[in-house]
Amino acid sequence: MSSYQRICLMHYHEIGLKGHNRSTFENRLMKNAEAILAGYPVVTMRRISGRILVFVKEGTSYEDAVEMAQVMAKIPGVARVSCGYICHQDLEEMYDAAQQALADAEPFETFKVQARRNHTDFPINSMDLNQLVGAHLCRHFPEKKVKMKEPDVEVHVEVIEGSTYIYAWTIRGVGGLPVGSSGRVMCLLSSGIDSPVAVWRLARRGAIPFGVHFSGRPQTASTSEYLVDDIAHVLEKTGCIARVYVVPFGDYQRAIAAQVPPELRIIMYRRLMFMVAEALARKVGAKALVTGESLGQVASQTIENISVVNAATQLPVFRPFIGTDKIEIIDQAQELGTFDISSQPAPDCCTLFMPRNPETHAKLDRVLEVEAALPLDEWIPELVASAEPHDYRCPAVNYKKLARQ
Repeated sequence: MSSYQRICLMHYHEIGLKGHNRSTFENRLMKNAEAILAGYPVVTMRRISGRILVFVKEGTSYEDAVEMAQVMAKIPGVARVSCGYICHQDLEEMYDAAQQALADAEPFETFKVQARRNHTDFPINSMDLNQLVGAHLCRHFPEKKVKMKEPDVEVHVEVIEGSTYIYAWTIRGVGGLPVGSSGRVMCLLSSGIDSPVAVWRLARRGAIPFGVHFSGRPQTASTSEYLVDDIAHVLEKTGCIARVYVVPFGDYQRAIAAQVPPELRIIMYRRLMFMVAEALARKVGAKALVTGESLGQVASQTIENISVVNAATQLPVFRPFIGTDKIEIIDQAQELGTFDISSQPAPDCCTLFMPRNPETHAKLDRVLEVEAALPLDEWIPELVASAEPHDYRCPAVNYKKLARQ
């Protein structure tokens, strides 16, 4: 049995539903993947018939190829990743490659062959190819059983554009759209559980997330800033964050606490955060704000309070978790890899000067009346000027151009 060129195939779903601009999404996904896989044993990539073909360096072990495929599966836009082989449109080569691919998929008890011929220049049709390759595998794996419905392993044989791609090992991807295909958003990013996953969910819809973290510094320790940096490094592994602005917010919260009725403090904190986030968003060309809020989860997240806080900005505010319960969010944080970081205790501005009985049904006219006494025209420019940018690796961003913004 010969050894064939090892490959990985990145399959996508939603991109395939696009019309005339489908190639734009494909190219964006391929550029993102090329950057994220720098340092992995990749020879080259190219687009083929509704997927991206990744040629793996000669001598790469199956285990290393699988490790690389697991990274690919976390890239937004990728629906599925398969490890396998490429061979000529030759029946004997197909038999050998299929045998190798099925051996890679051990352990398993049942299998079936799923053949597909995209071009009629190959004389054997899909149904006959299924039977021929299946018969060969049965001879070489006599202890295994063929099962047509829900087998342990499917051996795919795809005859496409002059070559044959054969694979049995497959892992599910995160799906969605490639980062950089849906514009920029500004995300209010804390060191807590919810907001990092909200950032990732917007990245999965093709947005380029920028973050703004309101630190309690100098009124609290800067612990939350280090945790946010750790979170951003998790997100950047798959190109899901471009920059995080750290805004020292503690002195302004202290001033609000001294001037605003206790029950309205949280509302004022949030409104000022939104105003600063909007100013930073316009600075980098972001078209919306993003938060990790879930309806009714805490006092600031009632319908009335959300409405009053929304009125502080002219930008749309996306809340991907608005109808999600905490258990679901925790599950997603664990899957993303940020849960353990977010579970570490850190004093932050959200708990600083917390009132005993916060308002849960705020009224905008009352809030505006109280807010009028605050020097927001001075505070907002000061806070924007104090914002400390921290850049992370996002292949969809031109950082030289960003530096001029």
